[in-house]
Amino acid sequence: MDTNTILQGYKNIFNESADKLFFSPGRINLIGEHTDYNGGNVFPCAISLGTYAAFGNRDDQTIKMYSENLPDTGVITVSLDDLKYNKSDDWANYPKGMIYLITQAGYKINHGFNLYIQGNLPDGAGLSSSASIELLMGNILNDVFKLGIDQLDLVKMGQQNENNYIGVNSGIMDEFAVGMGKKNQAILLDTNIMEYHYAPVELGNHVIVIMNTNKHRALADSKYNERRSQCEKALALLQTKLNIKSLGQLSIDEFDRNSYLINDDTLIRRARHAVFENQRTLKAIKYLKDNDLVNFGKLVNASHISLHYDYEVTGIELDTLVEAAWQQDGVLGARMVGAGFGGCAIAFVEKDKVENFKLNVGKIYQEKIGYAADFYIAEISDGPSEIKIGVEK
Repeated sequence: MDTNTILQGYKNIFNESADKLFFSPGRINLIGEHTDYNGGNVFPCAISLGTYAAFGNRDDQTIKMYSENLPDTGVITVSLDDLKYNKSDDWANYPKGMIYLITQAGYKINHGFNLYIQGNLPDGAGLSSSASIELLMGNILNDVFKLGIDQLDLVKMGQQNENNYIGVNSGIMDEFAVGMGKKNQAILLDTNIMEYHYAPVELGNHVIVIMNTNKHRALADSKYNERRSQCEKALALLQTKLNIKSLGQLSIDEFDRNSYLINDDTLIRRARHAVFENQRTLKAIKYLKDNDLVNFGKLVNASHISLHYDYEVTGIELDTLVEAAWQQDGVLGARMVGAGFGGCAIAFVEKDKVENFKLNVGKIYQEKIGYAADFYIAEISDGPSEIKIGVEK
């Protein structure tokens, strides 16, 4: 995205030039879906699509925020003296919640500011636009007000914002992937103990294609919280005999031997996905390290099948995209990403087959669903950063 467009947008809204410019990425998860809140492993990365912000200092206690992606909401004005959640503040509750949490933690934000936001993450696509905005705001405040907050603490505040301020019972993966992202590397994160390490993602002559269903999904309104609750019930039943804190602690064999404790078909399937997906993630890392892309791709496919049958979070749009992708030449694997119920899928596609892939999958999707899908090439990128004004991102 042309950063001059962002700066001009700020000028159009606030009638002055911006002081600073920032970028925060979105994220995809290569494998390990719906395991983060089950104490399992995830393997996400930050991507080159994300959220830009132009920032300008004010000399009062007022904060004015505008999103070019949601122009109908206009400029949203809040005060540093009243940062409580307010439904009418719409999207601005995401950055406002971060300001609130940072001030509650004892850090001093001693004046207001203007914020102009524009992102190239498709709205509601499941690429973590909310985490992108949260870590964008956290990093802006850290930089401008010289707060000295550790990046990992900002990540944890991002999750607190989702859970306690916005009211979505999500895990930490989204904020972690956005905040801790590194170019051309994914992060193996053990959410059970919060240990992580970086692993290079070398896909040879393949690229990651993001396939957007264009079916909007609002996480807070989806069945996300229901799935989490079902996993918690299954875990509680297993804990009647097993000394475990999370489903992520179980091997496949241990789960098989003890699933009788759950004794409920739906809860068994939900827990089985969490356990098996965790093990798939650990295997996937080994295959990538060994440069065994074929078997890595098979695990990616298996992840989608489990999300379809055991976790039941795919839906006709995602299934249509992924099943069409599986049929194409040059595809290692494909799966839905994010919470599901719409949003996006990813496919690992040979570079010289990408155009045919988009054409063929797009045609199948249009014919079956009745409207078009969108396709993006995703590069694996760094986490949030300041863009020096006059230097293109």
